[in-house]
Amino acid sequence: MKNITQMMKQAQAMQGKMQEMQQELEELEVSGESGGGMVKAVISGKGRLRKLSIDPSIVTPDDTEMMEDLIVAAINDAKDKSEAAAQEKMGALTGGLPLPPGFKMPF
Repeated sequence: MKNITQMMKQAQAMQGKMQEMQQELEELEVSGESGGGMVKAVISGKGRLRKLSIDPSIVTPDDTEMMEDLIVAAINDAKDKSEAAAQEKMGALTGGLPLPPGFKMPF
């Protein structure tokens, strides 16, 4: 019985830490860029776009495709960095516990 009680306490502590981490990820801001910094995107640790800035020199009506590509690249760069930061925080939370490939946390 003591093992079950101890496991329950550990689970509750882990849940509390998970909630803290969720809040940290929501507050975390990660930036990505493309075109040598001409397009910058800032997203939260949970992947929500917070800010997008575009250098006016690339805004040309006759080449919207290039601008669209740069926007997508900047957002993807920020998203990759955000996911890496989230994985790092999760690794610290789980204490290096090996999780199966593709296992996404937080749920």
